[in-house]
Amino acid sequence: MNTSLPPADELVLVDRELARLDARRSQLLARRAWLLQVLYAPARSVAASPPRPPVADSTPRSAQNVLLTLGGTLLTIAAVAFTLVSWGSMGIGGRAAVLFVVTSAALAAPVALLRRSLVSTAESVAALGLVLMVLDAYALHRVALSETDGLGYTAVASAVLAGAWAAYGAALSRLRIPLPAAVVAGQLPLPLGALAAGGGPTAFAWAALVTAAADGAVVLWTRPAPVRITAVSGATLLGGWALLTGGWLSFTAPWSGAPLLLAGAAVTLYVAWRTPALAVAASAVAGLAAVTALGGLLRAAVPAEWTVPGYVLCALVLASVWPLTARSGAPADGMTPGTGAVPPRGVRLGLASAGAGVAALGVVWALPPVAAGLLGPMARTTDVWSGEHTARALSSYPATAVLVVAVAVAALAAVPRLWARCGALALAWALLTALPVSLGLPYAATLVLQLLTAAPALWIAVRPAPLTRGLRAGAAPAAPSAPPAGPATPWASWAPKPPGQGSAAVEPGTVLGWCAYAGGLASAVSALALALDVRGATFAVLAVVLGLLTGVAVLGTGARRVVSACGTVLAATGLVCAAAAAGGFEDHWTALALLLVSAATAAVGARTRPRAVALATEITGAAVALPAFGLAASRPAFLALALALGGVIAAATAVRPERRRFASWTAAVLFLLATWVRLAGWEVTTPEAYTLPVTVPALVVGFLRRRRDAEASSWTAYGPGLAVTLLPSLLAAWTDPEWVRPLVLGVTALAVTLLGARSRLQALLVLGGAVLALDGLHELAPYVVQVVGALPRWLPPALAGLLLLAVGATYEQRLRDARRLRDRVARMR
Repeated sequence: MNTSLPPADELVLVDRELARLDARRSQLLARRAWLLQVLYAPARSVAASPPRPPVADSTPRSAQNVLLTLGGTLLTIAAVAFTLVSWGSMGIGGRAAVLFVVTSAALAAPVALLRRSLVSTAESVAALGLVLMVLDAYALHRVALSETDGLGYTAVASAVLAGAWAAYGAALSRLRIPLPAAVVAGQLPLPLGALAAGGGPTAFAWAALVTAAADGAVVLWTRPAPVRITAVSGATLLGGWALLTGGWLSFTAPWSGAPLLLAGAAVTLYVAWRTPALAVAASAVAGLAAVTALGGLLRAAVPAEWTVPGYVLCALVLASVWPLTARSGAPADGMTPGTGAVPPRGVRLGLASAGAGVAALGVVWALPPVAAGLLGPMARTTDVWSGEHTARALSSYPATAVLVVAVAVAALAAVPRLWARCGALALAWALLTALPVSLGLPYAATLVLQLLTAAPALWIAVRPAPLTRGLRAGAAPAAPSAPPAGPATPWASWAPKPPGQGSAAVEPGTVLGWCAYAGGLASAVSALALALDVRGATFAVLAVVLGLLTGVAVLGTGARRVVSACGTVLAATGLVCAAAAAGGFEDHWTALALLLVSAATAAVGARTRPRAVALATEITGAAVALPAFGLAASRPAFLALALALGGVIAAATAVRPERRRFASWTAAVLFLLATWVRLAGWEVTTPEAYTLPVTVPALVVGFLRRRRDAEASSWTAYGPGLAVTLLPSLLAAWTDPEWVRPLVLGVTALAVTLLGARSRLQALLVLGGAVLALDGLHELAPYVVQVVGALPRWLPPALAGLLLLAVGATYEQRLRDARRLRDRVARMR
């Protein structure tokens, strides 16, 4: 056997093939053994194997539970029926004997059942015993203590039952029902006792709070999970009711609601401190209760407009727990309860979240003056320069709203985190925007303050470095996260995380710059809207905004330069419009003035770097030309002039290589539109006057393209130019009663057809031939009609028949001629 492989490589291949064959042999042998077993095993096992037992529909344990539950339920129903129906037919002794025997038996039976490990049966019987104890208490009240108050008796009975069930569950620790039942019964004594004693909502809330505190103790100092779950449920229900009552009292009777809220906050905070799993939620509830209590006391002592600032002050004091306690080395692990005076992280986070939430609500309360200051000037019912907003308006918002915003700014500015700096910057802008509305400043002061708000904001957008001190790149504007263990400084827990640890890398200067830029633009637009009330103010504000945006476009970075460049062009456009309006220019003269902006932007764009800023400037300037054309539309002569001037600007822009393609086409379109408008103004109705200015340049461009690229299609080079003139002229010739237009069109179409045939250009041959045929058909149609009318009526069918015979006789030859013609035309360019 001859191969091209070296012996060593061939030996390796042979060994691999033999190993594969051995493996395959082993698989086939195993398969053969299994098949033999399948074929012969059933015959041997039919007589020997015993019948299989039927499959059970349910497991023994689940069936046992169902049976025990049904049995206990039936016994409970029987006991209830006996107590309610048959009780009155028995004497005192019989009643006592029945109650004692049945209840004692139901409570004693689980002891024996547990010794035999019948836990489920013991649970069912014990549950029956607990229900019988409730029925015993009811029966006792019905027979012997019927004169006592129902609520008071229920409170005492539930306390006795809770104690008895707790002792019973502690004695029989393997039973799971008695201890949770004791917790449930323990929820009733104090609230029902308060109602029985004639206490109002306050007493009931105190009783509920004390019961919730007892439930908290059960949660902290017991192990069984069912008991703790039941206690948590009871504490949540009763404690929530107590806190809600305290919140209602803080608005109606602050000195009654504050102690209740503070006590509830203390209990909840203690539970949060000792239970890491509930630390954040419980401490947040405690914080809200404390803020509500202290804020209610302040509300009772200060005027109405100081209510919200009082709550915000309390909230900020509570929020300061997060950074202030960090300097004492609080536990960083939220699952580790605090053992010293410093709260653990979960407690601090919950308290800080509660304080921050209340403070945020206060800031939202203070936002309407901000919206009025920003959007108020844009609400206009009269013309510009009418002085609509110059009258000093009385403020309908409390002056303390700006105080709330100012306090929030100070609080956020003290936090060295990017999200806090952004919030402080936004609220500082909101503060300056709301001041004129809250203080009722006059028109001039409002306008100056808005410009003073816009100028620093735009400057910060250019130079945000001073606001980034203490911040590092990579901090994302997110909510406060877990502080690192062992902070080195008091504010270390607020330090930004290094890049790559759960947040995208963000440059602080970029985020702060965009925040400031958005506020500055909003203030600038609002100032412009307000300045439209007075002529001089309009020019002054437009000039200031133009200077500010020009500065950002020159000194800024990134996309802010592009946006500022567009804004600069728009501000210049506004100045031109204002000057035209002040000078009393008519619309068509204003249109020509606006074209000066387009020309200036084209000149500035040629010398501006980077290219993105130059492109944005030129596009905005070109967009300004559109309203200019609209303003000149009422005067066709000026519209033609405006279009021609736009074409000149585009042609000058096309001199630059990077703008040549688009600007050259734009210039051609504008010149063509100018020509058409001028012709329409002269009332020219000849279609060739409109189409020839398009056809001639299009054919020249097509000729140049064919010279540069001989493979270019004639349809691409000459088709559009020829179609623009030939087709409208053909339509006009069909409706023209004179002979001159059809004759000229026919001669032109004949020339085009001959040129296409000679130069082997498909577009010229097809278009010229089609137009020539249709034009000739239109001219010969009247004569054909006359000839057909003069012939006998049998002659046309006879001629048609002869024609069909001739075609049929030479069908194959004509078909070959048609195919040959098609191929020749297809080979043309």
